[in-house]
Amino acid sequence: MEKKLIELFDTTLRDGTQGEGINLSIIDKLAIAQRLDEFGIDIIEGGWPGSNPRDEEFFQKVKKLNLKRSQICAFGSTARFPNKISSDINLNALLKAETSTVSIFGKTWKFHAEKGLGLTEDENEELIFKSVQFLREHGRRVIYDAEHFFDGFKDDRQFALRMIKAADEAGADVITLCDTNGGSLPPEVMNAVLAVKDIIKKPIGIHAHNDCELAVANSLTAIETGAVHVQGTINGVGERCGNANLVSIIPNLFLKMNLDTKNEIQINELTSLSNFVFEVMNLVPNTRAAYVGASAFAHKGGIHVSAVMKDNKMYEHIEPDKVGNKQRVLVSDLSGQSNIKYKAKEFGIDISADNELSKRLVEHIKSLEYDGYQFDGAEASFELILRSETNEFIPFFKTLDSKVHVTFDNQRHTSAEAVLKIEVNGEIEHTAANGDGPVNALDNALRKALTRFYPEISKIKLIDYKVRVLNEKHGTSAKVRVLIQSGDGIETWSTVGVSENIIEASWQALCDSINYKLFKIEKEKHVYHI
Repeated sequence: MEKKLIELFDTTLRDGTQGEGINLSIIDKLAIAQRLDEFGIDIIEGGWPGSNPRDEEFFQKVKKLNLKRSQICAFGSTARFPNKISSDINLNALLKAETSTVSIFGKTWKFHAEKGLGLTEDENEELIFKSVQFLREHGRRVIYDAEHFFDGFKDDRQFALRMIKAADEAGADVITLCDTNGGSLPPEVMNAVLAVKDIIKKPIGIHAHNDCELAVANSLTAIETGAVHVQGTINGVGERCGNANLVSIIPNLFLKMNLDTKNEIQINELTSLSNFVFEVMNLVPNTRAAYVGASAFAHKGGIHVSAVMKDNKMYEHIEPDKVGNKQRVLVSDLSGQSNIKYKAKEFGIDISADNELSKRLVEHIKSLEYDGYQFDGAEASFELILRSETNEFIPFFKTLDSKVHVTFDNQRHTSAEAVLKIEVNGEIEHTAANGDGPVNALDNALRKALTRFYPEISKIKLIDYKVRVLNEKHGTSAKVRVLIQSGDGIETWSTVGVSENIIEASWQALCDSINYKLFKIEKEKHVYHI
């Protein structure tokens, strides 16, 4: 029996851009299209050329990309009036886009046809038939999106199926069933797909929204029932709660359902693709995303880590590298010796034979986390602790004294000055610096004091700074945790500080950040002196 091939239809550049907070330039859309092509997506829906000049320009510029795997698809609606098909502005805009494939939506919910367009049943059927026929006569492959199909099927089954039949008889190449409101359940999807299969022989597609957190489940249910075309977006971006997430659908098709797609997918690039789209859209990646999230294969509990070190199948449903992700072990107050040994090995430190050291480290970490430290988000600080315990690391500088002076008035004039005295290799450096705030002033003073000894620190940049209040009931005297992410243009690292004094907590994290980078530099030079 011939294996069923699934056609992947990506609408990140069209439906995905309707999500709140998402706005893509033409350059952004072209960059994403290029990556989708490299990944192996079959069809990329680029936008609605009849709705705005930006999408019209995209369809002109995308021709120059010379895509190797993907087809570009223009999106639009059926004509507005049954007797004005050939002059319809939207249909002609689709032709002007010059894509070999077009997707058009039409009403399959009687409520929408009557209330939204004021059309009778016969008029709506004619509109669908003639619109599809017009595009087919002009040599386009037509994907008909049956808008609100599942709602329409539940409301008036005969009307919905009649509209599907009209698109089929007009020559649509694919009939896509749309859960536009995202309110359907998998059994409802299955029953509706079966009903459509009974009346048409054309390929059936599924377009699901995530308003019930079921877009992926509904898409897979439709495919299991007979659909061979699936629409969605990268990372599930889209209007309201989003579209079906192709980043979850694709590995489920390949790794769970043993299905293939028309194009050869580079599934080991899935995590990279997901992160790339998040970056272009200026969105924070979902760390708990299935398959590709940073936490998807992260283990924290000591029992879990012990088991994973013996055989990862005990707590991982696939090999992480199959989707371009990696296994991670976190260190926390839930850690056991297995966590510590795993992380030590990751850092290139062998403590497997030293159980006493492992026990001491476990107790030390649990004590620190009880005080409010968090090391699963600050691995650089944890590595410094580990290397201190193994006598590999001693801080590169000692803080002798520090003062921070902050002023502000009712005219919103503010100033911050830090005065710092540190010791480096027996020499005392006394310096001062201004800043936009107390932490920035301290950061500037520290860099100023250290530059003479370690000029490499000029490359270190503060990327992110987060403050978390740990015991809110204590009000302004509450303990806070500061997490700092730093980078040098090549790698990034995170450090942590905890105190009732936010300045001190920030100082701890800043010092760890500088010390971590200096340790790495000296280690690479193999001239680090204890």
